[in-house]
Amino acid sequence: MTSTEVVGTALPTPTAATPVAPTPPATHHGQQRLPQPPRPPQRITSEAEALHIAQRLAADFARSAARRDRERLLPWDEIEQYTASGLGSITVPREYGGLGASHATLAQVFVTLCAADPSLGQIPQNHFAVLQNLKDAGTEEQKRRWFADVLNGHRLGNAGPERKARAKVMTQATAQLHRDAQGQLRVSGTRFYSTGAIFAHWVPFRAQDEQGRPVQVWVRRDAPGVTVIDDWDGIGQRTTASGSVLLDNVAVAPDEVLQLWRVADVPTLSGPISQLIQASIDVGIAQGALRDALDFVREKSRPWMDSGVASATLDPHLIQEVGALQVEVDAAHAVLLEAAQLIDALAAQPVDAAASARASVAVAEAKVLSTEAALNVSEQLFALAGSAATRAAHNLDRHWRNARTHTLHDPVRWKYHLLGNYLLNDTAPQRHQWN
Repeated sequence: MTSTEVVGTALPTPTAATPVAPTPPATHHGQQRLPQPPRPPQRITSEAEALHIAQRLAADFARSAARRDRERLLPWDEIEQYTASGLGSITVPREYGGLGASHATLAQVFVTLCAADPSLGQIPQNHFAVLQNLKDAGTEEQKRRWFADVLNGHRLGNAGPERKARAKVMTQATAQLHRDAQGQLRVSGTRFYSTGAIFAHWVPFRAQDEQGRPVQVWVRRDAPGVTVIDDWDGIGQRTTASGSVLLDNVAVAPDEVLQLWRVADVPTLSGPISQLIQASIDVGIAQGALRDALDFVREKSRPWMDSGVASATLDPHLIQEVGALQVEVDAAHAVLLEAAQLIDALAAQPVDAAASARASVAVAEAKVLSTEAALNVSEQLFALAGSAATRAAHNLDRHWRNARTHTLHDPVRWKYHLLGNYLLNDTAPQRHQWN
C-alpha cells in the first residue's frame, strides 16, 4: 500500500455547491507539505548549455530512481534541484527575457531526464504545455507577468481532466467560474490527472466562465480553497503524484483567466507541442530500459547452457536481439527529433490550419514509434537479461510499468487512425491537447 500525501490548505467543508471528496489518509511524514517559495534559478544562455545541464541532472537522478519508485518517495528535493538549474524557463521567448529554446532542444531535455527517471522527468510536462498555452492565448500583460514568474523560479502545474464520473469526455471542463454576493470571481470543482500540481506555485486548469465559454484559470498553489491530494496510485509513473486537485470557492482575479474561447478557432501548435513532450517521455523510457538491460546482461546474466559461449554477451541470439532493439529505439528518437524540427520550422511562420495539421501528423508518427519502442524494450529486457532480472531487488519491472502507464496517456490506435485519415482522405486532425 502506498502512502498518500495531502498538500495545501485544509480540506474544505462540503457545501451543496462543492463536490464531496473522500477524506485523505495521513501523509507519509504525518504532515502537509507545500513547495519551497520560488527563488531565481540559474540563467541558461545557450541550448548547448541546457542539454549539458540535463545530462548532468540525469546522471544524478538515475542513481536513486529505482529506490524512489520502490518506496514511492516523491522527488521534492530533485524538483528543487531541477528548478534551480534553469531548465524550467528555457522556452520562455527571447522577447520576454528567456532563452527561447527550440522544440528540438526541449524534446531532447525530456528524453535525457526520462531515460534517468521518467516519473521525475514527466513532472514538468504541463509546465511547458501551459507556457505554450500562454503564448497562444494570453494577453500581453499576462505574458509579461507569468513569463517573468517562470524566469524567477515559479513552477506551473496543472489541474487536469476530470474522471468519467464527472466528465464524459476528457475535454469537458467541470470547474465553473461564478461571482459571489460581493461580486468576487470564484471557482469551484474537482480535477484529476494533475501532474505537476503538487510541486507547483501556479496551478492552471480549464474551466467555464460565467457564460459557459472555455477559459483557463490560474490559481496560486497556496491560495485558500486549493487542496492537492496525492491519491495517484497507478502501477507506473508512481512518483509523478498525478492525483486530485480540489477547488473550493477559490477567489480568482479577472486577469488570472485566459480567455480560450477567443482563440478557439485559431490554429496553433499547442496540441502538437504537448504531444511532442509525451513522445519524448516514451523515448526516454525506451532508452533507460535498454541501458539497464545491457548493463544487466554484461554484469549479471549467464549464458544459456546450449549456447557454447563463456559469456552472455557472446550469445549470438542476444547480440542480434540487442541490435534490433537499438535500431527500434534509435528510429523512434530520430523521428521524434524530426517532428520537433518541423515544429520549429512551422513556428517561425504564421501558423495556419495546414501547418497545425502537419505538426500533428508528424508528432503522431513519433508517438506511434515511441510508444512501441518503450513497450517492446521494457518487455524484452527480461528476455535478454534472464530470470534473475525479475528479482524484486533489481526493480527492473518499473520500466515496463512506466511504459505501460504513460503510453496510455493517449491511445496509439488513434494515432494510426489520424495518420491514415490524413493520408487517405486529407482529413486534418482535430485540434486539441491530445493531437
